[in-house]
Amino acid sequence: MTGCTTATRRSNGVHAGGAGIIACMEALLDPLLPLFERERAAGRALALGVLVGTEGSTYRKPGALILIAANGDYAGLISGGCLEGDLREHARTVIETGAAQTVGYDTRGADDLVWGLGLGCEGAMRILLLRAGADNGWQPLTHLAAALAARRATAVGVVVESSRSDLPAGSVALPGGSVDVATTVQAALERATRDGRVCWVEDASTRTFVLPLAMPPRLLLLGAGPDTIPVVDFAARLNWKVTLVDHRPAYAVAAHFPAAERVVLARPEELGASLDLGGFSAAVVMSHHLPSDLTYLRALATSTIPYVGLLGPAMRRDRLLADLGADAQALRPRLHAPVGLPLGGRSPESVALAIVAQLHAFVHTPEADGPKAAQAGASSAGAAA
Repeated sequence: MTGCTTATRRSNGVHAGGAGIIACMEALLDPLLPLFERERAAGRALALGVLVGTEGSTYRKPGALILIAANGDYAGLISGGCLEGDLREHARTVIETGAAQTVGYDTRGADDLVWGLGLGCEGAMRILLLRAGADNGWQPLTHLAAALAARRATAVGVVVESSRSDLPAGSVALPGGSVDVATTVQAALERATRDGRVCWVEDASTRTFVLPLAMPPRLLLLGAGPDTIPVVDFAARLNWKVTLVDHRPAYAVAAHFPAAERVVLARPEELGASLDLGGFSAAVVMSHHLPSDLTYLRALATSTIPYVGLLGPAMRRDRLLADLGADAQALRPRLHAPVGLPLGGRSPESVALAIVAQLHAFVHTPEADGPKAAQAGASSAGAAA
């Protein structure tokens, strides 16, 4: 038994609670859920594709998921849409026979021309296709969907190679489950749940790929004016979960933000009592009301939210920080003000794009955009408040 061999990858995700940056996680389930629920309601089995290995330059990295229905409909991408057509043919066989398959694609050099794709990506990938249906409770999709709904960190294991007839390729290991796999797999599931890293567990008869579930970032918008609508729309397109708070009944209207997870009517001084601030990956203060912004910033200064954005010019930021007094020291290392990358444009949509782009860079490449980097960005779109 060799234990768990971790694939080292760049930071690209958040803890289940959303309060910290951790290792890259590719197993995004949100895009797969509509197709999963449709097929499960109809009692039809699907093929789940798990990207288990890559070499060179590839569109996605290990842990990425794709779900394919018997009629060829699919959700999630393994490539930019170039390989999915061929993968659907393999998926139909997996659905019909129940036998898992590992499919390989190599777009390096002459092999790329053999496929007739001419991608020029210079990479290779291996995808495990396994059947999920009523006979196995649609696992591991059922487990992952329940964990996502509860915002509970988890990981699953899939047997990729096996010489055991009682544990064939495609077998699924769940935390605390009854599948007869090595105890080191359960230990690997616990580690992957904690640190968010994919890994392999190998012994003389099996190779099991362990992948954690990627939780979508949770964004807190403090202020629900008309200019927050495109912020919510952009964030929702990325499958982020957005909560808005405003003390004005005319603004805190759920119907104005159909893509938001939650809209809360509460006064700024009630923020801590209304929400658990520990559950958010980032917060952006954009109420356009100086006293409200000051109260919001005071509450955020005592929170653990790693990214705090503030809309408005540098002069307004400096005034608010001065009014915060001692609380400003706890806030400064996390404060991005003016919020947003300097992309140009002053329309609400341009400002929203700049904000979401900076948030995206922070969540996915935190080492490239340190907390203090945005404080000097007086020319950013966020200055246009």
